[in-house]
Amino acid sequence: MRPAESTPLLAPAAIAETADTIAAVQEPDGAIPWYTGGHTDPWDHLECAMALRIAGRADAADAAWDWIRRTQRADGSWATSYVAGQIKDEFADSNQCAYVATAAWHTWLATGDRAFLHRMWPVVRGALDFVVALQATGGQIWWARSASGAAYPEALLTGCSSTLHSLRCGLGIAALVGETPPGWEAAAGALRHAVGNHPERFADKRRWSMDWYYPVIGGAVRGSDGRARLRSRWDDFVVEGLGARCVADQPWVTGAETCELAIALHLVGESVAAATLVRDVQRLRHVDGSYWTGWQFAERVYWPQEQSTWTAAAVLLAVDTLAGGVTEAAFRGDDLPAWPPAPGHGSDGAGSDGAFEDPQRSCA
Repeated sequence: MRPAESTPLLAPAAIAETADTIAAVQEPDGAIPWYTGGHTDPWDHLECAMALRIAGRADAADAAWDWIRRTQRADGSWATSYVAGQIKDEFADSNQCAYVATAAWHTWLATGDRAFLHRMWPVVRGALDFVVALQATGGQIWWARSASGAAYPEALLTGCSSTLHSLRCGLGIAALVGETPPGWEAAAGALRHAVGNHPERFADKRRWSMDWYYPVIGGAVRGSDGRARLRSRWDDFVVEGLGARCVADQPWVTGAETCELAIALHLVGESVAAATLVRDVQRLRHVDGSYWTGWQFAERVYWPQEQSTWTAAAVLLAVDTLAGGVTEAAFRGDDLPAWPPAPGHGSDGAGSDGAFEDPQRSCA
């Protein structure tokens, strides 16, 4: 891992410029699609809201939260995708629904606005109750529920790792608003144990880089075990000078995966390597401050031909993390309740021995 230079990752003016490109794509109802005319999904919409907040675009972030409140369904879920204000894919993705808790906690850290937490508490509670109802007996959480109410009996390691952190954020919000949601603590303990110890309970997605690093971001594997995990497949996914592949078997580095890997590295003390990756990904920066989704380095072309809002958001969140901003605190778990125990595992259900190798935004 080569050293990073000492210059800032992004100047304030560049951060503002990138945030403005995200806000420019936002639709009149507050939705933030992947790109103009594209679809909106709740997870990436919330990631963009987080990035807008830390970049000073409170107006756009507030509009994004208003969209979340208006579009939540009676069962606590959101549809998986929306286009131009209409539902495109009606089924609900558990991780997309859970992420509202992570984003709400991030907003709390950025603003200190307790009224916001109280306003969003019914939204967070409904979402996490929906998610916990999809937990299997082995601790893993099924990835989706159909419009008719049937669970899809498959669990995804990336999604469950992200959901794990969201559950802990939900517990933190509950404590601040004086609520005790039944079942969340036990669900988080069981999920953490599954993520940290039972790779066989998850679909085999090891070709995706997210399955490699997301257990670190989600908090199931940290410290020396987290470092060992990230070293274990470094050569499979990281291309020197370019960033991280989305999938191990394609000559394609992607900005979001590279920046998420940088966050994971920073969380386990590999901040020099993290900064290097964020600098490497600047080759994807467009002249207007947006970011191409990825670079196909065999053909030497940007692919796909889009500047995705969630790639720009991932860059801003990684920059904030490495600068010691609220994003670092949010993912490090500052001020969150202690990890709940796994069933039958005393006070620490981590089981984080770094012994599993195994995610998913859709990659070819």
